[in-house]
Amino acid sequence: QVQLVESGGGLVQAGGSLRLSCAASGSTFGINAMGWYRQAPGKQRELVAIISIGATNYADSVKGRFTISRDNAKNTVDLQMNLLKPEDTAVYYCYVGRREYSYWGQGTQVTVSL
Repeated sequence: QVQLVESGGGLVQAGGSLRLSCAASGSTFGINAMGWYRQAPGKQRELVAIISIGATNYADSVKGRFTISRDNAKNTVDLQMNLLKPEDTAVYYCYVGRREYSYWGQGTQVTVSL
């Protein structure tokens, strides 16, 4: 089992910045992907950014504004979000892929106001 603890999030005006952090603990050996998804009201959960072995991927909607970083030694993954827009408002979930299993954080709310 992998436990995920998220921090960050909150309310920010459009154009502002926020940083999300996620720390993984437990059976962390063999983690092959760490990233962030988000879910807005009435919409499906969608990929925001993910770092897997040899690759980093971003949703088109956040490219150039968000940066994902991962510390393998600490088993953490951060998401720096700049130039936030109201459409970035959502619950953001930390994701960890370990072998054939997926693990999710509890979610943290990000609200971007005009």
